[in-house]
Amino acid sequence: MMKRCVRVSLTFGAAMLALSRPALACPVCFGDPNSPMAIGASWGILVLLGITAGILSAFAGFFLYLAKRSRVALGARIEQSR
Repeated sequence: MMKRCVRVSLTFGAAMLALSRPALACPVCFGDPNSPMAIGASWGILVLLGITAGILSAFAGFFLYLAKRSRVALGARIEQSR
């Protein structure tokens, strides 16, 4: 059974390699870098990077907030035990 699975996988992989066509570049990569489509793609990338940076900084800020709150709570608990 295992030999059959390997044989089918190899046959499928060989068929995919034999039947592949060369990839064509998209209009953004192949065309004018000053075209509206290329400029829009660049702005889209910048917006998505900005959103990602904002979310990651919000997570970092939340964890810093939790660390500060725990320090304050532990300090109050130590002072009460004395």
